[in-house]
Amino acid sequence: YRDPGGQPQRIEICKLRQGEHLILGFSIGGGIDQDPGQNPFSEDKSDKGIYVTRVTPGGPAEVAGLIMGDKVMQVNGWDMTMVTHDQARKRLTKKNEDIVRLLVTRKSLEQAVRHSMM
Repeated sequence: YRDPGGQPQRIEICKLRQGEHLILGFSIGGGIDQDPGQNPFSEDKSDKGIYVTRVTPGGPAEVAGLIMGDKVMQVNGWDMTMVTHDQARKRLTKKNEDIVRLLVTRKSLEQAVRHSMM
């Protein structure tokens, strides 16, 4: 069984409060204002979507099941397919939101492995 587009997954991250800061435990890349050719995770080099580029080991995102290379489609119901890098960052780090609900698509492992062999 292979799913070419990747299965949408819902992931709920509870931010970790550290003093003034709310920690998500992951980094993003991409956005409509970025060069998609620089994004190692984009399927084709014109994909300007938001991708997870780093997940902190043991952090809230990893605990919630987020993995590197996931493509972020929505954050708390906001469409994330056509946003700038900064807009995406702001939506993820809203001060008054302790819980971030993500809709992500994930490449099948088989594709990811084949991708890394190229």
